Amino acid sequence: MRQLVVKILKNETILVVASILALISCFIVPPDKEYAGYIHASTISQLICLMLVVCGFQRIGVFRIIGSRLLHHVSTARGLVITLISLTYFSGMLITNDVALVTFIPFAIAVLTMAHMEEHAVLVGTLMTVGANVGSMLTPIGNAHNLYLKALTGMPSAEMIGIMAPYSVAAAVLLVVIVCVVFGKKPVSEFSSIDGSGIEQNVLAPNSDQPQPDEIRVTGYGAGYGGWRTIVYCALFIVCLLAVSDFIPLWAMCVIVVVAFLFCDRRVFRNIDWGLPLTFCMFFIFIGNMKRVPEFYELAASLVGAHPLEVSVVSSQFISNVPTTLLLSGFCDQWRALIIGTNLGGMGTLIASMASLIGYKNVTRKYPDKKGRYLAVYSAVNVLFLIVLVGLSWIIEP
Repeated sequence: MRQLVVKILKNETILVVASILALISCFIVPPDKEYAGYIHASTISQLICLMLVVCGFQRIGVFRIIGSRLLHHVSTARGLVITLISLTYFSGMLITNDVALVTFIPFAIAVLTMAHMEEHAVLVGTLMTVGANVGSMLTPIGNAHNLYLKALTGMPSAEMIGIMAPYSVAAAVLLVVIVCVVFGKKPVSEFSSIDGSGIEQNVLAPNSDQPQPDEIRVTGYGAGYGGWRTIVYCALFIVCLLAVSDFIPLWAMCVIVVVAFLFCDRRVFRNIDWGLPLTFCMFFIFIGNMKRVPEFYELAASLVGAHPLEVSVVSSQFISNVPTTLLLSGFCDQWRALIIGTNLGGMGTLIASMASLIGYKNVTRKYPDKKGRYLAVYSAVNVLFLIVLVGLSWIIEP
């Protein structure tokens, strides 16, 4: 029992904290009929449906298959690293930064090993993490808190993309500059003689006597791009995008996605992280209750004050950007500043974006003696990006 409690506290720290806050707030404001309006149903339904679709894609190996095909055309160390960073940067826009890192950091470590470039694992892991964070901040579906802010404000997707485009593009340019400075044109010939399926097999499951990942168990080696499931899941992803953009009703999206996975792959319901939507619900209860306490509301609103962007960035360094978004959104209506601040706030400390912990855990699990080096490199690189992008916000924003 004790081990279970420790595991829950370790793996679901934010959920536990959010639940405690929600429970305390229920004593301050006893449950009544207004509680029914606390939960932002559109955010929760959109989040769960997108998580189901992305998990479906993961289980048929589409993302790593694409990465394997791209690596077949790599010929230099610089090209290899740019390809790996691009995988997290662009996939983060569509499948969230968390999923991009879960998928491609282990993939990258295996690829670097094949290319005899393991000494660069810490830096490449750091740059891929930055790539995932700055890529995902561009779109409403790239980050869970962006999805929430879009649903809360009713802001068109194009407007939100326009707000974050200068920062995402500037970060991409800076990533390319860093790679070009650090990595030269050293030839990398390990991948040119292996086709995409060969790379896929060497990276995903080189030893047949070891447990096989989902994409091998479900589709087998060399299954193209996931077979017929890919077509179905792409259609489901489009359904989710249409619902996020308010072209189809949320109930239709939920029915279509749930029914489809009941037929295609029921295991996705067990594999997604249910703690995330539950964390949102707990924060919704806490915020809903505390907004009804005049003294607390006035204090919180005054703390956010005239500098919501800066407050968002600073708060994210200590509690990460998703809780910051949920908390500050209850006491601030300067949405543009909040969108920019919470997205830029994902850089800086290791916990500024909880997705960043994925990169850290995967790299240090493989190289346990490099924990200190990873923290040093990660902090230096992320502080650089944070300074550049916050400085850019001061130039762009009035």
